[in-house]
Amino acid sequence: MAFSPSPMTHFDLGALPAAARYKLLTATVVPRPIAWVCTLGEDGHVNLAPYSFFGLMGSDPPVVAFAPGDRPDGTPKDTARNIGAGGTFTVNLVSADLAPLMNATATDFPYGHAEPGALGIALEPGRQVPTPRVQAAPAALECREVQTLTIGRTRIILGEVLGLTLRSDAVQDAARWHIDTARLDLVGRLGGGGGYATTRDTFSLDRVSFEAWQAGQDREG
Repeated sequence: MAFSPSPMTHFDLGALPAAARYKLLTATVVPRPIAWVCTLGEDGHVNLAPYSFFGLMGSDPPVVAFAPGDRPDGTPKDTARNIGAGGTFTVNLVSADLAPLMNATATDFPYGHAEPGALGIALEPGRQVPTPRVQAAPAALECREVQTLTIGRTRIILGEVLGLTLRSDAVQDAARWHIDTARLDLVGRLGGGGGYATTRDTFSLDRVSFEAWQAGQDREG
């Protein structure tokens, strides 16, 4: 299959200010899944905040990573502060109907001001960690902190996923671990502003073995 190359523009990120790098990369690396992270403060209050610098890093052990960043003055955000003190967190995944509530929790509440209580977000106790989950979230990953990396001004938290809670109507066959992802109706982040994408417009491709690919090449030859 031949493709016609498009004109390309190159940016030397090392020569650009941080704000420009953020703008370019968040508009390019899309869609990004959203980690709606629950943590417990030292006084027991529940913090809930969304992060789109987030991804699944492996399955043996199951590890997720997200980058909560710091406040403008360089101090850690509440999420990082709470995980550093307590060592656990719960990642709630966000369905389209929960997007407005998720967005509301991005408000810069002062430390100790519990977002779930202020916004009327119901919580359920965790099964394997002390931190709760969002009751209405279609999926929740209960995690323990494995390591926190600091690279320049980027803080990356790695967590081992100890437990996974899913909407029952999305579990097609629990014995065979088959999940109906479409039922979760998850959203992702586009850019660094208010853009989001759904997971409703999808397509499938079969993975081709080398032998099948080689047979196709032989037929074409």
